[in-house]
Amino acid sequence: ERLTEQASCFLTLPPPFSNHFAIILLIGQYKFYCPAITHGTEKCSAEWPYLEVRKLAVLSDSEQAHFEENMALLAAAEYCEFKSCPSCESYVEREDLSNLCVKCTICTAVKKKSFQFCWQCLREWKGPAAHSLRCSYDDCVHPDVDKLAKCTNMRLSYVNNVECPAIRACPTCGLLLEHSGFACKNLMCKRCKVEFCFLCLKLKRICNPICGPYDVCSVVPRQTEIPVWKRQC
Repeated sequence: ERLTEQASCFLTLPPPFSNHFAIILLIGQYKFYCPAITHGTEKCSAEWPYLEVRKLAVLSDSEQAHFEENMALLAAAEYCEFKSCPSCESYVEREDLSNLCVKCTICTAVKKKSFQFCWQCLREWKGPAAHSLRCSYDDCVHPDVDKLAKCTNMRLSYVNNVECPAIRACPTCGLLLEHSGFACKNLMCKRCKVEFCFLCLKLKRICNPICGPYDVCSVVPRQTEIPVWKRQC
């Protein structure tokens, strides 16, 4: 049984490889980089193609299927705006980011009539469909907005114990994120990889030159909207 394996970057790695790759997927990443330490303190960080990852991890058929499904979902989440249809549970992409009324082509074909649902509350669409900002349900609310409204407050112990909401929506892509309460006030979004201040919600490069990473700045109240990710084409 082999106790080590050599990657294409010519570094020898100790097992277990599958555990390392599983953790990468768990934290919301689908690209794999060599974790080996070179020259004493520096990471190699060479990107590995998936074929090499599969070889190094020695995945079973079921593990391979699980890994590839999760990788596909993570990659789609980075480049597409998609959610699960409330009727058939297939993934549907929202092409018009200004319209909450979305058509499911699978349900439309099966039901022999147009099936639309609300992107915000994930129920069958009610009300006029064209360029709609919300459906006609009185309690229509984005589930992430509901989480932002109901989350508790927390304190950043390394930033003068300042109090702020425990959950924030990334100001760039809208992903919900939690701060550990330790270290500085800056947080790196695991989806868009943009670093921002958890207090004022400005990008790190804008906030930090004015207030340092451990200094209190203006604390933005709870967010009431989820930012829409304007991806660069």
